[in-house]
This record gives sequence, structure tokens and C-alpha cells, in this order.
Amino acid sequence: MQLARVLKVAVQYSIGYRMVTLSSRALRQAKATLREALFARTQRVLRRRRPLALTGSLSFMQGFWFPVFGFIFWLCGAAPLAAQDSPTLAPAALPTPPEVLTVAQALDEAVQRNLSLLAERVNVTIAEARIVTAGLRPNPVFSFSADHQDWLGTGFNRQNSGGPPEISWRVDVPIERGGKRQYRIETAALEKAAAEARLLDAIRSLRMDVAIACIDVLEAKANLAFAVDNLRTFEEVVRINEVKVKDGAIAPLELTRSQVAMLQFRATVKRRELELRTAKIKLQQLLGRKSASDRFDIIGALKAPLRSLEQTLPALQEVAFTARPDVMALARAQARSQADLRLQLAQARVDYTWGLEYRRQEGVNGRANTMGVFLSVPVPVFNRNQGEIARALAEGEQLARQLEALKAQVRTEVQTAYEEFTTARDLVSSIEKDLLQPAQHARDTVAYTYRAGAASLLEFLDAQRAFNETMQSYLEAQANYRRAAIRLDAATGKEVTA
Repeated sequence: MQLARVLKVAVQYSIGYRMVTLSSRALRQAKATLREALFARTQRVLRRRRPLALTGSLSFMQGFWFPVFGFIFWLCGAAPLAAQDSPTLAPAALPTPPEVLTVAQALDEAVQRNLSLLAERVNVTIAEARIVTAGLRPNPVFSFSADHQDWLGTGFNRQNSGGPPEISWRVDVPIERGGKRQYRIETAALEKAAAEARLLDAIRSLRMDVAIACIDVLEAKANLAFAVDNLRTFEEVVRINEVKVKDGAIAPLELTRSQVAMLQFRATVKRRELELRTAKIKLQQLLGRKSASDRFDIIGALKAPLRSLEQTLPALQEVAFTARPDVMALARAQARSQADLRLQLAQARVDYTWGLEYRRQEGVNGRANTMGVFLSVPVPVFNRNQGEIARALAEGEQLARQLEALKAQVRTEVQTAYEEFTTARDLVSSIEKDLLQPAQHARDTVAYTYRAGAASLLEFLDAQRAFNETMQSYLEAQANYRRAAIRLDAATGKEVTA
């Protein structure tokens, strides 16, 4: 009891010591204070003992207990401080991600740093740990007993026929039957395969979201650049009209109309800037960056070459059935359910437990050493694992229907993405062929005649509005085409539009 109280004091002082960060001088002072406190406390505790124990207590403390307390002090205090000072134990700092990325670099960074994906990766590690657990065999059980001991002082003799005292050692070893260990390993391995497929599906979804977010940033940059260009055009028109008003060539009302149009485009520029900042913040969150940077940017062109699909819609749907990881994950989960059914059927078979015992008797008539062998078998009267077998059967049926529903969903997603891709591609081609060049030519012609005084402001504004709508439709069509290609690749599970 006294020793326990002394150790409690040592731990209390060591914990208090660990709560602060000490310099070398303060560390020496703390050690000296702790040593004196431990010695004084221990001496007071030992004085409460019997006189025989007090004999030589001081020399006993100095000769034996101080090294023990010093070792406790080093474990509780010095070792943690050394760990704090050791550079090898400090976590390595992650490299600072670059501020300017391409779309490919953004995809790579998201796969490495996305927080949700990092959490999803742990499921594979958990599945690997379950494989280890599944392969473990039951532990043997060691038993020791001391029976009929004369600890109450009765005194065993021939008259009272007490005893004889017995001491025994026994080992029991469970024996699994029915291939339970192999089925456990098989089930755990299939669960790991399903976890890996779910991780691949999470990567597929993440890459689609990040790629679309990159297109959003590129589209926002293109819209902002186009709005700034329009603003500069109208600022130039306002400057020309101010000169014309001074010269008396136009009425002040026309100058006011041009100024109103310029202010409207300034508001448009502000909205485009907000859209660009919002798109960048969303993308940085998908990349796993904890704080958004104003200097972050995605480089690249919004416009992409138009491509034609080499495969038909039914062929793309068949590709999706074999390439998409979510279909693969559900198929592996179905296989795991079948393995679990085999495991539960094996669990219905009883296991044996055999044991070996050594027993020693010491009686008044002499000593005896005996050995014994035991075998225990549970009788499956009530529990034959009926519930788990029924559960495994129901889960197998459920997964089969889920797989059918997923295939129907995949077929619909591929068809929708296919139609979206072909429509967006045809729209971009139509705008480039029929609208873009005529609208630009009409705007440039009216702008030239307006500056020359041969066209009115209303004619110029109408031509500029038609050109802006055409360009806005073209930029939106380019972005939709890029998004449709990304969704089609994600829906099929392969790059079919590259």
C-alpha cells in the first residue's frame, strides 16, 4: 500500500511536469524539486510503518528507490520532451500546392488530396484488417486450479478424511469444422475487392466533378474576358460621343444612352467576376484545399476540337456494364454475399474442443500424478444458425435486384449522356458554321458606320446585342460540349470521347 502511494505521488509530479515546456535550467530545477518532494513524501509514508521496517529506511531509499523513481521520472517526463524535440518524430509537412494548374494537374491533385476520397481510402485498409482477423485461429485456453487446500488450518488426517489437496493444469484447444476459417477469409477477401471497387467509383465521380468544375472556371474566365471587351468598346463609344456632343454633331440624349449602356456592361463585368470567384472556390474545395486562394487559376482553352463517336449507343452501354466500377462493386458484393452464405452454413456445424489435464494430489496416504483427456461437443438442439442463414439468403436476393436496378440506371445514364453529347456537338458546329462569322461581320460593319456618323446609336446597340447573344451562346455551347464529353466518359467508365 505504501509503495502504491509513493508511485502515485511520482506519477502526479511527472504529469504536472509534462504539462509545461521547460528550458534546460528549468528542467534541472524541476528534477531537483521532484527528487526532494519524492524523498520527503516517501520518508513520511515509511515512518507510518512498523519499527522493523524503519530500520535503515533512509539508506534503503537512497540505495534502491531513487533509481526506480528516476526511471519513472524519465519515462513520464523526459521521454515525452525528447520526443517533442526529436525532428524524426515530427509529422512531415505536405508540400504547398501550386496556384496555377492545368485541368490534368487539377485532376491529379484531387485524387491525392480530396478529403472525402482520403476517408474512402480507409475502407480498403479496414477491409485488409478484416482479412487478417478472418485468418486467425481460435486461441487455446489454459486453466489452473488448486482444490481442497488446507488454507483454513483444519489439518487433514486419517481421522477426518480431509483432502487430499489437488493442483491441476489444463489446456483446451477448440477445433473448427466445416471450413469456417477458409470461408471467413474468402468473405473478407471479397469484401476488400468490393471496397476497392467502391474506391474506384468514388475516384470516377470525383474526377467528373473536378473536370466539370474546371470547365466552369474556364467558362467564367471566357465570359469575364468577353464582358470586359464589351465594356472597353462602349467606353470608347462614350468618349467618341462626348467629343461629338462638344462639336454639336449629336444630341446630348444620345450620349446619355451610350453612357447607360456602358454602366450596364460594368454591372455585367461585376457579375462575371463574382461567377469566376465562386467557380474557383468550388474547385479548390474539391481539390481538398482547406482555404481558398485568390491567386488560384486554371489555365487552358475553353474551346475543344469536335470529335465523333466511333461506337454506337448499344455498344457504349455494354462498355459501361463492364467498365464502370459501381457495377463492379455491386457484382463483387453479390459474390461476397454468396461466400457469406457458405460461411453461415459452415457456422451451423458444431465445433469440437479437446483438452489435456495434469493433476497432482498430495494426501496423507501419499502422492499421485494423473493425466486426463477431455472432449466437449455442443448439442445443436436450439441454435443451428438458422437466422444468419436466412439473412444471408435475403441479402443475396436483395443484391441481385440492386444489380438489375443499377444496370437499368447505367443504361439510362449512358443514353442521356450520349444524347447530350451529340446535341452539344451539333450546336457548336452549327454556331461556328452559320452564326458566328455573320454576327461578327454585322457588328463590325455597324460599328464602323456608327463611328463615321452614317448609323444611329440604336442600330449600333442592336448589332452589338445580336453579336453578344451569339457569342454568349457560342461560349455556353462550348462549355456544354466539354461537360457533355466529361459526363459521357464518366457514364461509360472509359474515355470514349478522346
